[in-house]
Amino acid sequence: MSQHDRDSHRFAPAKRSLGQNFLVDQNISRKIVDALDIQPGDNVLEIGPGRGALTRHVVDRKPGRYVLLEMDDALADELERQHPEVEVVRGDALAYAWHELAKTHAWKIVGNLPYNIASPLIWEIVSRAEFDRAVFMVQLEAGQRLAAKSGGRDYGALSVFVQSFARVELLFKVPPQVFRPQPKVTSAVMRFFLHPQRPTAVEAQLLASTLRLCFQQRRKQISTILKSKDIPAYVELLRRLNIDPMQRPETLEPERFRALSKLLPPDFLA
Repeated sequence: MSQHDRDSHRFAPAKRSLGQNFLVDQNISRKIVDALDIQPGDNVLEIGPGRGALTRHVVDRKPGRYVLLEMDDALADELERQHPEVEVVRGDALAYAWHELAKTHAWKIVGNLPYNIASPLIWEIVSRAEFDRAVFMVQLEAGQRLAAKSGGRDYGALSVFVQSFARVELLFKVPPQVFRPQPKVTSAVMRFFLHPQRPTAVEAQLLASTLRLCFQQRRKQISTILKSKDIPAYVELLRRLNIDPMQRPETLEPERFRALSKLLPPDFLA
């Protein structure tokens, strides 16, 4: 039995309530960490390290500050024992103060995200954190939505919002067989680079409200959606943005939604 296998046996069984599926393939773990391109001295934050499949590879890259964000106390205890050189923070990633990362040297963020929180968590991170790059493993279906281009069936509010903040890349797919226990779905490894110019906090709120308004009625024409909210002079507003009033929400690129959200009266977005 290898040292990796011996270490894994010290951990408690996976908890279904926390959506735990532990990666056990070292080659895939290495590929994920390689995609993060860690240089000696880089700050790294890992979300949901679990049994440390990625952790040992990150440690080998000699990061500067290395923080593990783990919700499971039993896993956190064992990670502290195996990796005394890292900082383990116990807590829910959805409740983490992501805006605090904007106050320090840019971070690199990595994680095998629980499927049930991946989309809202990525929404939160890209809009609040300051990072150099992020690499996340998510359910393939979520990954396809994150990277979707306008006009496709996977394109929606999540696609627009995240792509307004970051360039999104689907790097490779990961089969269920490399996890214990095995999930019933295929996963995907995604990489994110923040755009130099991103929405402000206020603009992000307006954009989110605009997306909620439009994609709740994604089969309707943009003009019909705005008319239903009694938005004045909506046809002129759309034409000012070079948006055809007959277009449907899924045909508008992220930059069009950003422009639209800046011109819509905030009172009509509540």
